[in-house]
Amino acid sequence: MSMPSLTSLEFNKLLLLIAGAAHSEPTQRSVLELCPLTDRSAILARQGLVREIMRMSEEGSSLRLSPFSDITPLLAKVRPEGAMLDAFELGRFIPLLAIASGLSEQISRREAAPCLKELASGLTGSPDLLRRLKRTVDTEGNILDSASHLLADLRDRTRKLDARIRRNLEEMVRDEKTAVFLQDDFITKRSGRWVIPVRMDSKGMVAGVVHDVSHSGETAFMEPLGIINLTNELENLAAEQKAEEIRLLKALSAGIRESAAGLEEEFRVIVHIDLLNCIAVFGEQLRMSIPGINDSGLIHLVSARHPLLSLALQRSGREAGVVPLDIRLGGDDTVMIITGSNAGGKTIAIKTVGLLQLMALSGMPVPADSSSSFPLVSELLVDIGDDQSIENSLSTFSAHISNISQILKTAGSGTLVLIDELGTGTDPAEGAALACAVLKELKGSGALVFATTHLADIKGYVQRTGGMMNASMEFDHRTLMPLYRLRLGEPGQSYALETALRYGLPARIIDSARELLGDAKVEFDRLVADLNLKRNRYEEGLKELEAREAAMDRMTAELARDKQAAEMKYKEMLSAAYQQAAEVVRETKREMHALLEEIKKKDKTASREALRQVQAEQVAIEEKIRQFDPEASAAIPVGELAEGDTVFVRSLGYDATVVQVNRAQERVKVRSGGMEIELPVSDVSARRGRPSEKGPEKAAGEQVRTPVSDDMTASRLNLIGLRVDEAISELEPFLNHASLAGLSEVTIIHGFGTGILSRAVRDHLKGHPLIKKFRPGNQTEGAGRVTVVTMG
Repeated sequence: MSMPSLTSLEFNKLLLLIAGAAHSEPTQRSVLELCPLTDRSAILARQGLVREIMRMSEEGSSLRLSPFSDITPLLAKVRPEGAMLDAFELGRFIPLLAIASGLSEQISRREAAPCLKELASGLTGSPDLLRRLKRTVDTEGNILDSASHLLADLRDRTRKLDARIRRNLEEMVRDEKTAVFLQDDFITKRSGRWVIPVRMDSKGMVAGVVHDVSHSGETAFMEPLGIINLTNELENLAAEQKAEEIRLLKALSAGIRESAAGLEEEFRVIVHIDLLNCIAVFGEQLRMSIPGINDSGLIHLVSARHPLLSLALQRSGREAGVVPLDIRLGGDDTVMIITGSNAGGKTIAIKTVGLLQLMALSGMPVPADSSSSFPLVSELLVDIGDDQSIENSLSTFSAHISNISQILKTAGSGTLVLIDELGTGTDPAEGAALACAVLKELKGSGALVFATTHLADIKGYVQRTGGMMNASMEFDHRTLMPLYRLRLGEPGQSYALETALRYGLPARIIDSARELLGDAKVEFDRLVADLNLKRNRYEEGLKELEAREAAMDRMTAELARDKQAAEMKYKEMLSAAYQQAAEVVRETKREMHALLEEIKKKDKTASREALRQVQAEQVAIEEKIRQFDPEASAAIPVGELAEGDTVFVRSLGYDATVVQVNRAQERVKVRSGGMEIELPVSDVSARRGRPSEKGPEKAAGEQVRTPVSDDMTASRLNLIGLRVDEAISELEPFLNHASLAGLSEVTIIHGFGTGILSRAVRDHLKGHPLIKKFRPGNQTEGAGRVTVVTMG
């Protein structure tokens, strides 16, 4: 993409702001050299890396970056064999290697950052080299005592000897015999050797060597003979120290020379990571999002903001003043003309589109919603601003036409065109005609086109032409202020007179202009303004209706939640009631079994009375359970019963099928488990079988056995298919009910089988207090398959 286009959209200013977060000069240069990418995979790769850095920052784990130097010149200097870097140059490697080590440790632990892990996989920080550097030099260029034992020893000896020389000189200066010849009482150094200030007229009185004379010529700086040998020894130590330092620097330089290729690659990676971090930091500053990149030629912006404008308003504390831009172009419509008032935001709108397109193609986040999407374009052609030039003999109009001519030559599928103030700078009629012809040509090329204009003829042409659409910047008629909101599908007015009044033009001139404008134009503008006002009212009404609908939805949701909570509460209460009822039943059964055991030991009259007591207790218990059973219902009126109906028989405890209805006597015959029973209508209800109780729908082969009431007691009990314990548990209540009903004889069916069930039944009957005698059935009764019992 051409540099003039990038400059027109202020992409260079954006890069300068991004480069402000760089930690090195090479990173700053890399940021300023950024340009839009044309390869989709490269764009997505950069987006992925920036997204991972932003996510790390959101989680409180920003990249461990700090200032570092450009080491490429140093690597070039040290590459020749025998070349040596000084201590300061070597110290510049320490921050870089420390950063490499820290990033490697930080990123390697991030499973949620696969792209960064791959990028930083080669970072090691050369730990051995870094330890040697830290032990030998610091970032200020000093060689440390810890560099070697020899250097530490030489420096220690040097310090001690230097202190000894200073003490000797200080004693000499304080000595009265020498002090009378001195110009002053201090000691100093000249040519690297310790001296004392002696008066020039007394230099012969102090034995020593003159190393310097003051500017006035009155003082001779002399090294006394007494310290010359000590000073010579000090210089020898300094020479040895210098030799050791050079040896150390050469050794470190050789280590860097050996690792030069790896160091250069790590430096390149760190610069790239620093560049990505600059982009991420800028994105976080303006709360940007990673947009989509599409191949369908569709540009879709949701809540988009111009980054430079947003940043300027943010710094001045007026960030809330930014009005987001929503725009969509592509598919059937490829040309959009934006109209509206002067200073209403038209140019900012197309600049926002262009700059965000450049940011998206550069792999950057954009100040817009993450649902925004940008097309993968190869060219961005821009004609924004006044490029008139005296040197090139270009007027405003000719400059625009020159740019548009180049745009027409380049435009095609995969290009985005931005033109500001289309058709201006010449006669309005001719300018509009040229503009319409240009738009027609651009539409035919397949380019996406955004243009602004004030010319009414262009608005009308766009409105009539397929594949083109009008858009306008909204204007508040009451305050005469632009609203900076883009409205798609409608042309706008320029509001030149209103804008001129707002910017200070006298009202009399505005009134005169309206008179000169003509009634037709004024009436047309009023009509459009009135339509816009009505549209705004309709939209406000629609928003109010939507708000009410949303409130109703919330109320409905709350009611549904309340209903669900009530149902849950009801179920909990019902469950608790059933549990209480079940406990009552279990307790009653224990009491009944205890009573039956006592009954067996009493005489028949007492047994009969005890059984009636048990039955009365059963009725009371069932009534209590019925109070806890919310599904219990009243008896069915006899007129509503019909053969084939399924009813709930309270005395049986499960469902049964109606066989016959005797409406005169209000009795009903039902079938349950192969047994037909006649009972009063009051003993049945409309309720169907409960899941917890087995009715006639028991599994195959399982028979229904139950005691019955006085009014419908059966005289036969079928135990075939039951185990001994199951048979005895049903036999006992059967005998109890038969005795209470006053039956003289009952039949128990147990079948032949292995004989185990028949023996168990007869053993149970022996000595039973309610039985007079029992015998096997005769041939007509079922022979050995049954036992006939005579009740006592």
